[in-house]
Amino acid sequence: MSDMIKFINDSGVVGWCIMLVGIGSLALAWERIQVLFFRFGMNSEDFMTKIQTLVLSKKTEEALTLCNQLKGKPLADAFKRILEKSDRDDDAIFQAHDIAMSETIPKLTKRIHYLSMLANVATLMGLLGTIHGLIISFQAVAQADPMQKQAMLANGISVSMYTTALGLVVAIPAMVLYSFLFSRQNQLVEILTEMCGKLTELLTGSHVPNLNRQNIFPDHLGKENIGTKAPPPTAKAS
Repeated sequence: MSDMIKFINDSGVVGWCIMLVGIGSLALAWERIQVLFFRFGMNSEDFMTKIQTLVLSKKTEEALTLCNQLKGKPLADAFKRILEKSDRDDDAIFQAHDIAMSETIPKLTKRIHYLSMLANVATLMGLLGTIHGLIISFQAVAQADPMQKQAMLANGISVSMYTTALGLVVAIPAMVLYSFLFSRQNQLVEILTEMCGKLTELLTGSHVPNLNRQNIFPDHLGKENIGTKAPPPTAKAS
C-alpha cells in the first residue's frame, strides 16, 4: 500500500486526479452492476407466461396484483402501465405501451455512458501528465545547473511514465466494465421491448372475434349466391 501511495505521489497532482477518476469509475460500475444484475433482474419468461395465462383467462385484476408484487422491476412496472388500460380501446392500449416504454427504458440506460466518458478522461489525463513530465525534462535540459540537471531530467521522465501508466490502469478496466454493462443494458432493453410488444398484441388481439365458419362464410349470404356469375349484358336493338 505504501508503494502504491509513493507511486501516486511521484506522479504528482495529475496522478491523484487520475486516481479520483478511477474511484468514481469503480463506484459507478458497482452501482450499475447492483441495479442491472440484481435489482432489475428477474425470470422474464416465467413472468410473461403467468401474465399471459391471466390475461387469456380475463383475470386482469390478478395480473395487476402480480405486477404490484414485483414493484420496482422495470418489466413489471411496464406491464402494470399497459394492463391498467386493458379495458380501453386499442389506441389507448398502444398509447399506454408507448408511455410505459418511455418511462422504463431510461431506468435501464441512465449513467452508463458516464463510465465511457471517465475512461476517456483518465486516458487524456495520463496524456496530460506525460506532457507535463516532458516539460519538466526540457526545462531541466535548458535551464538547470549541471549538478541538478540529471535529477530534474529523471524526475520529469518518471512523472511522464507514472501518469501514463496510471491513466491506462484506470482507463482499461473502465472500458471493459462499460462494455460489460452496456451489453447487459441492451439485453434488458430487448427483453422489455419484446415482452411489452407481446402483451400489447395480446390485449389488442383479444378484441378481434375468433375466426370460424360463420365469420368467413355467413349463412345469410346463401349458398346460391356463392360462385354465381352475373348474366351477360344484352345487346340493344339498333
